[in-house]
Amino acid sequence: MRFILGFLSALLGAIAGWSGLAALVVMLAGPDRDGGIAMGAFFDIGPIGGVAGLIAGIWLFMRFGLIRNASPPPAGETADAAAPHPRRLSVPFAIIVLLSVAALGYWGWYEFIRSPNLSHGFMTLQIEFRLPIGMTLPDQAEDVHIEVEEASGYANALLPRNWRAHDGDRKAIISTASLMYKTRHRAVSLTLPDVPTQRWSIDLPSDPDPTPGFSPWRTASEPSPAGIEMHFRLSDDR
Repeated sequence: MRFILGFLSALLGAIAGWSGLAALVVMLAGPDRDGGIAMGAFFDIGPIGGVAGLIAGIWLFMRFGLIRNASPPPAGETADAAAPHPRRLSVPFAIIVLLSVAALGYWGWYEFIRSPNLSHGFMTLQIEFRLPIGMTLPDQAEDVHIEVEEASGYANALLPRNWRAHDGDRKAIISTASLMYKTRHRAVSLTLPDVPTQRWSIDLPSDPDPTPGFSPWRTASEPSPAGIEMHFRLSDDR
């Protein structure tokens, strides 16, 4: 039991040091949407914190995880002459370690079940934007920037070859993106030349089913004089 708790304490220290140092580097570096800084911080700098955390975990176990028995010395012996009492596990320390391991295990299981392969798999979100009457489309696809926010990640929507469309007298934009995580926090933003960025929330359950058709047209979450509308449809890739 001592070996198990000592190993768990060292493992927790390594995880805490690794992730803590990597998170500190990412926080100090600022926003990083392409993930380069986060990857470097985790794989290049994180191991340094992992080694320090491993040592700290072992020290904490030796310092607080093992305590001496407080039984009195045998009759006829003074406290100084008595043989040193064997050390035993500290119950509060053991409880803290086991609860921490249980919490990390639950978090890992929760992240695992959010894997696309264990839900509906990767799903395609088709997003269409309808411009107000008289507003023209950009000439180049590079001038259209559509960003999909899912949980805490960001992805750029793709524009097909026929991305320039129309709905009667109104110009329209067609785009697609992949959804992969269980989350209730989804949003899409559109940025066009000389037009302020507009943002819409995507109202879907955390583990959504394909939608039978497009949602109703809706304006941006914050009122905008541009008057661009958006609707979406979700389909299963399988």
